[in-house]
Amino acid sequence: MYLYISLLNRTIMLANLSKSSRNKRKFRLLVTDTYPKLIQFKNEDDQRSFNELVLQLMPAIRNYVGRRLNTAIKKGSITNGKYNPDDFIDQLFIEIYEHIGEVEDKKDFYPWLFKRTNGLLDDVIVDEEFGEVFYRNIDDYSKPEWDEMQEDFSTDGDGDLMLIEELDDMSYNHNDYVLERVFIEDKEKGMINRIDKEVSAEEFQNHIDMVLHNLPSAMRNVFDLFANQHLELDEIAKIRNSTIADAEQLLNDAKKALLVSFFKRFPQD
Repeated sequence: MYLYISLLNRTIMLANLSKSSRNKRKFRLLVTDTYPKLIQFKNEDDQRSFNELVLQLMPAIRNYVGRRLNTAIKKGSITNGKYNPDDFIDQLFIEIYEHIGEVEDKKDFYPWLFKRTNGLLDDVIVDEEFGEVFYRNIDDYSKPEWDEMQEDFSTDGDGDLMLIEELDDMSYNHNDYVLERVFIEDKEKGMINRIDKEVSAEEFQNHIDMVLHNLPSAMRNVFDLFANQHLELDEIAKIRNSTIADAEQLLNDAKKALLVSFFKRFPQD
């Protein structure tokens, strides 16, 4: 009976992940298709209709803001209670209305939104480099040390993080990374198959969240934009004002850290 329940839970979780991935592709399409109408409202100087349409795009952006703020709070980069996601969303409405003319094509509107959002967040979040030590020593951590880090991550700061209201679409409330989006090389397929069989979807998600939390902020941000927001490397480079090569290196470093961490924490018997 336990095995049956475990398999059922896994099936439900994986189905939810697949649904979430589809929802995010639909959301990106919605953002893209909204752009011409926004331009029309801007040209007509109809800011009320403009803002009402932008409001439909904000749930996923607000969740992205909330994740970055929560990480910054937990790391001590900003004080809890100093900022609320809605502070940035309010400013983003102004930014979009005043600067939407910078977008040259509707396909560029989705990454442009994250570029503007990152700009607002980077003005208040003090970058931290503590993750460099963690990343440099990632090969040396033993399974007990990984388990202890997970325990610390799960308990440290409980009750101190800002509260973000539940949204109707739960797919906007989770970092639902999919195995194939994390490990894509042929040589990693064995790891994918083993993790899929031996590690629950919840445990997989918690481990990724913990590792990413400890990585340098640039790696964490690039990985989030790639795996959670489904942006491509050239788009991420534009968002971060970097080269594609730099974005690719940060993504590869993050994925390497995750791969090493899985090998160390879930060694093959």
